[in-house]
Amino acid sequence: GLGGNDGLRGQPLKLLEQNLQTMIDASKNSGAKVILAGMQIPPNYGPRYSNEFKTLYANLDEKNEAGLIPFLLEGIGGKTDLMQRDGIHPTAEAQSIITNNVLPEIKKYLRQ
Repeated sequence: GLGGNDGLRGQPLKLLEQNLQTMIDASKNSGAKVILAGMQIPPNYGPRYSNEFKTLYANLDEKNEAGLIPFLLEGIGGKTDLMQRDGIHPTAEAQSIITNNVLPEIKKYLRQ
């Protein structure tokens, strides 16, 4: 569930990818299973940056054979009753939806 803040800061995507890859490597080297929680950024960052940011997680998933939650905030983003006033962070009421977004991927690991 990392990388969203870097995207909101407009960080170069290559740097973001390298940082995430370093964390994936460190996690795997410690024996942890990795599940990437994909994020998206608002479209006002431009279609190229927004689209490349979105596909970054799928590319890292494919490269590392990690689990992937395509968008952690699926069903939450853009819904004012589920987002805090900043429009970026979910409310307490959104947590059950996040759980439902994450649980299928976690269950895959528990079955292994």
